[in-house]
Amino acid sequence: MQVHILRSKILRAEVTDARLEYEGSLAIDAALMARVGILPHEKILVGNLANGNRFETYAIPAPAGSLTICLNGAAAHLGQKGDLLVIMTFAVMSEDEAKKWTPRTIVLAEGNKKIVKESK
Repeated sequence: MQVHILRSKILRAEVTDARLEYEGSLAIDAALMARVGILPHEKILVGNLANGNRFETYAIPAPAGSLTICLNGAAAHLGQKGDLLVIMTFAVMSEDEAKKWTPRTIVLAEGNKKIVKESK
């Protein structure tokens, strides 16, 4: 049997911008993506802590060190600058693999400038 398991998570990422005119996706600082192993164009699930919206899109790298978390396209309707997001990716694996798995996670603070907690 295969199960869907949390692979990576960025918690409390602060939205820095929202651009409706963009085709879609969530732009994420490339350094933050690398820190948890999110790949360019990977499918992500996003939860907005400010308003409860949850949506799927894909990650695109913003310049490393920019601290960017930008809602693009239709996702721009689901949040605004200053909202805090949970950004998640998942993997499919066997139950045996899942029992040994630990996701890579970070918790951000201070406008994405500080990592207050990290796992794996």
